[in-house]
Amino acid sequence: MLLIHCPYCEDSLPELEFTYAGEAHIARPADPSALSDEEWRDFLFIRTNARGPHYERWRHIGCGRFFNAIRDTVSDRFLTTYKAGEPRRPLTNEAAE
Repeated sequence: MLLIHCPYCEDSLPELEFTYAGEAHIARPADPSALSDEEWRDFLFIRTNARGPHYERWRHIGCGRFFNAIRDTVSDRFLTTYKAGEPRRPLTNEAAE
């Protein structure tokens, strides 16, 4: 069982209390109506799908808040979690909490 740290509640809880919400730090287009169908498709569906450390958004069902995480997709280990709205954290081995 994975334990995920909620940066708002300051608890590490079972993964069943969390919902994956996609890749983190995706900038929404300023004017979506100006995009071609292909550009809009890419914004909606094309993601990096990185092997190794990956920026993700998660939601803690208990407090209802979204937060960001860096998770290693190979080991399924969370390197760090941080509040939504905080700047992107660097990908380093020292990021582990």
